[in-house]
Amino acid sequence: MTPRQQALDYLRRLGEADDSDIDVAEAALALAVLDHPTDLTPYRAHLAALGADLGALMRNVPDGLPDRVTALGRLLAQHGYAGDSETYEDLQNANLIRVIDRRRGLPVSLGILLMSAARAQGWDMLGLNFPGHFLLRLDHGGGRQIIDPFDGASPRGPRELRDMLKQTAGLESELTPDHYAPVSNREVLLRLQNNLKLRHLSTDQPDKALAVIEDMLLFAPQHIGLWRESGLLNAHLGKLTAGIQAFENFLRIGEARGASPQLLDHTRSLLKQLRGRLN
Repeated sequence: MTPRQQALDYLRRLGEADDSDIDVAEAALALAVLDHPTDLTPYRAHLAALGADLGALMRNVPDGLPDRVTALGRLLAQHGYAGDSETYEDLQNANLIRVIDRRRGLPVSLGILLMSAARAQGWDMLGLNFPGHFLLRLDHGGGRQIIDPFDGASPRGPRELRDMLKQTAGLESELTPDHYAPVSNREVLLRLQNNLKLRHLSTDQPDKALAVIEDMLLFAPQHIGLWRESGLLNAHLGKLTAGIQAFENFLRIGEARGASPQLLDHTRSLLKQLRGRLN
């Protein structure tokens, strides 16, 4: 079996798995293989080395929250990782294989590496629902610290977070509890892939954006928004049967979950139009 087929099978299994059972870094490697087929053995070894090196950095030092944050920053520096601010839009920054090769990445891809190393030590680390810039939260000893994986795992306080929010969401934006809300493992992976989807859409490559959505649906088959996007892009590309199936899946899941009546009605109208075009 080829590395790509192994990755596809693995991602399909994740679609049926509990979120807590998802290994975010392993899943990100599987997604990377779809565009960059290769043997994952050295990349898995690198992830293991990151975890081991983080443990080594914590030996003979206090185990307080600030000490853990400092160790995460040292880990990135030790392995030469940094946020790619010069070629931020490069698609390689969202492919974990290429991120490891180049030691450059997006906030979410670097965040996945830190999550993998921290969780290997049994640390409580989560991604946050912060718009425009992926952040991590490390909990320890009754305290919490938000850190920026794109900036060497630097700690971020309320003032810095407010400034970041205004830069990405507008000057009128203010911090709310939602910005501090943790995201699931699936949502971290969706955020990683969403970078690829948006890049393809912004460069008028709907076929490539659709391929990314199809990959996302492997591990998130209950995500109704993806099914609707799949229906719209398939219809745009003239793939009417696939578009119909996607809209049908959206309606089936959306009706069961109590989705917006207006959105359901609009999708039913689109579905009727596609069926009409088949006749």
